[in-house]
Amino acid sequence: MSTWTTLRSFPLPIRLLVVNQFGVNVGFYLLLPYLAGHLADDVGLSAAVIGIVLGVRNLSQQGLFLLGGSAADRLGARGVIIAGCALRAVGFGLFALSTSLPSLLAASILSGLAGALFNPAVRSYVAQAAADRRAEAFALFNVFASAGALLGPLLGAALLLVVAALTVAQAVWLPAQPVTASEATVWHDWRTAVTDRRFLAFSTALAGMFTLQTQLYLILPMQAEHVTGQPVAVAVLFVVSTVVTLTLQLPLTGWLHRRVSRGASITAGMAVMGAGFLLPLLRVDSAPPVLRLLPVLAAAVLLTVGVMITQPFVLELIPAFAGQRLTGTYFGLFYLVSGVLAAGCTAAVGAAVGSSTGVPTTAWLLTAGVGLGAVWLLRRGGLLTPAAATAPVAVS
Repeated sequence: MSTWTTLRSFPLPIRLLVVNQFGVNVGFYLLLPYLAGHLADDVGLSAAVIGIVLGVRNLSQQGLFLLGGSAADRLGARGVIIAGCALRAVGFGLFALSTSLPSLLAASILSGLAGALFNPAVRSYVAQAAADRRAEAFALFNVFASAGALLGPLLGAALLLVVAALTVAQAVWLPAQPVTASEATVWHDWRTAVTDRRFLAFSTALAGMFTLQTQLYLILPMQAEHVTGQPVAVAVLFVVSTVVTLTLQLPLTGWLHRRVSRGASITAGMAVMGAGFLLPLLRVDSAPPVLRLLPVLAAAVLLTVGVMITQPFVLELIPAFAGQRLTGTYFGLFYLVSGVLAAGCTAAVGAAVGSSTGVPTTAWLLTAGVGLGAVWLLRRGGLLTPAAATAPVAVS
């Protein structure tokens, strides 16, 4: 089944949100690759201050994911999605217009809050609307998100209009979902989620997925440019990764859904990701630049394939832990825990690289160990079987 046929087979709300994810990524990657250069060259900020601005944006998003998830559960995902999209337009607009540090920090906080509202809410909405086709729906999300990430840097304009138009489209065509009334407080919901040890262990293990995904922006580009001496090698990594996702995501997810269990798919994907980071250890220093790039390119392809295998089934499993009432809260907690841990792991990988001109063996072994360690934790904890996904305890 082709991507477009699959898209048309879903109801309008899911089609709208899939296109919205594409548009959001177009907008995001229109801004982020060029933001540091804009702040340095046009605004005149130092590298240290730019780091603070970007760090505040990331911290705002990661730190508020749980708030966004709870808002989706309590207020309904539709309104939270629209609010997140609207705030993103405001935040990005502020980045374009601001020249002072306070206004830039406000833009960072607003754009981070937008992501914290939008991400868990949109996944909660899809999890409810897709029913027994959740894995296929999340696979479709990954395809359109990757397409947006590829197209965004190529467009270089129309950022604010894209996001604002999507906000209006959702307000007009996205129907509200019923919200289950709760007698419990938000604090009780959060306590239920953060004391769910199995889910916390699951989120901890899956921090490995985010850690390894981040290496497509860290050690893989560094090594690609180092072994070839050509900056264009970095673009090759991104293009190949995106093309692989666009062509293989839906058929691969469909094949796995029919033939392989959800748990086996998740562990296999993490193993593929981790093993891929061993390939750059194959040294071909005397070969032409194109051949020297092959081990790094192969690692990027295996990373992409591993994410394609793992991610749809991870997102499909989260609602099974949460139960229907706390789906948004659990998505928020998942992104909070795994995101914070992934940031720490990525910092460790960066420390392993240090001031080296190329990526040292220690960094490759560390990243491979993250992937394989996640497999061990998932299998040892029995976190991937339906029996492990217990519903939250009801309020008495």
